[in-house]
Amino acid sequence: MTHHRYATVNGRRLFYREAGPADAPVVVLLHGFPTSSFMFRELIGELAGDYRVIAPDYLGFGYSDAPSVEEFDYTFDALADFTAGLLKQVGVSRYAIYVQDYGAPVGWRLALRDPAAITAIITQNGNGYEAGFVPEFWRPVWDFHRDHTPETEAAVREALTLDSVRWQYLHGEPDQTLVSPDTWHHDLALLSRPGNDKIQVKLFGDYATNPPLYPKLHEFLRTSRVPVLAVWGANDGIFAPEGARAFAADQPDAEIHLLEGGHFVLETHVAQIAELTKTFLVKNLPAPTHI
Repeated sequence: MTHHRYATVNGRRLFYREAGPADAPVVVLLHGFPTSSFMFRELIGELAGDYRVIAPDYLGFGYSDAPSVEEFDYTFDALADFTAGLLKQVGVSRYAIYVQDYGAPVGWRLALRDPAAITAIITQNGNGYEAGFVPEFWRPVWDFHRDHTPETEAAVREALTLDSVRWQYLHGEPDQTLVSPDTWHHDLALLSRPGNDKIQVKLFGDYATNPPLYPKLHEFLRTSRVPVLAVWGANDGIFAPEGARAFAADQPDAEIHLLEGGHFVLETHVAQIAELTKTFLVKNLPAPTHI
């Protein structure tokens, strides 16, 4: 059973989904753009038999509070701050992270701030290297970061349209009929709330702060030897398979699996990804204490 809960962190209400035994090892699921913890709705149940699973919505996303950009300075540092505050409030101090897309920069910040807290990393199309960025997709983001003009802002705002959100779900999927339209319409409804477009544009402008963190992430991987599983949609038009393979440079024992799918490969391969994740966690985490 998945519980749908709220917690107040620094005066803001954050939504999160939680399932599994309270005394089991913790897995924190960190969602990407343009979605929310909704993307993990099926994976949560697959993992919750043996793990305590927590999937938050970042501030400004999903069902969490979304203060205006005039009230709150949206950065990836801030998203990580609130996520860390939520985990502290629910009594979680050690956990594995499952990251996708925006979940990667949030997860990397959590790991670099408290390396001892991270028991394992599962990355599903969540980059941690310069390798893997698909230039055609990312050029407007880099242009916007370098020069905020009406033209560069208009280019990144394309990511907030129905066509773009739908493309993220369907591009690279061999059988697009397996992807429910509920996904992109759910995301678009939340993106379309008054003022949410400005939140997303602010984060587009902040994305360039993420690659400079990569060298510290790589050092963390080398020194901690934290277990890494990279499970990737091989046809992703945002983060190419080179982004998955790159983890082996700093964690030679990293497990890397390329699946026939796109950026949201979890939509079509949830059973396979769940099995890979559970096998990986059983191998690398202590046995659940409730057994």
